[in-house]
Amino acid sequence: MDLVAKNAFETFTLYFLAYDHGQGTTPENRFNREGILELTHNHGTESDASFQGYASGNQDPGRGFGHIAITVDDIEKACARFESLGVRFQKKLTDGKMKNIAFILDPDGYWVEIVPGALRLPA
Repeated sequence: MDLVAKNAFETFTLYFLAYDHGQGTTPENRFNREGILELTHNHGTESDASFQGYASGNQDPGRGFGHIAITVDDIEKACARFESLGVRFQKKLTDGKMKNIAFILDPDGYWVEIVPGALRLPA
């Protein structure tokens, strides 16, 4: 994914990530295209000496938000690449009963689910 747009405001900054297939991203077409991920950075904690860290949502305290998911064309290839880059896994493809999904951890411990693009969930 590429950073296709960034909007900075006084108290927060929005980052828009997408696979840019020559579509470009403008405020007018940002949400009229295939998958785009918006990340929000609320300013302040990076300069707050009393800040205690992030709650990933998957453990106490702070349980709540669970994870985001992203589809990939080839999950085995994607997981091999993550492993070669030293990305930490919460669940590898070979773990547990569900062998068609994986979970990686971002640097702050947030879970990112990796699913094959052709995954169809039961009704």
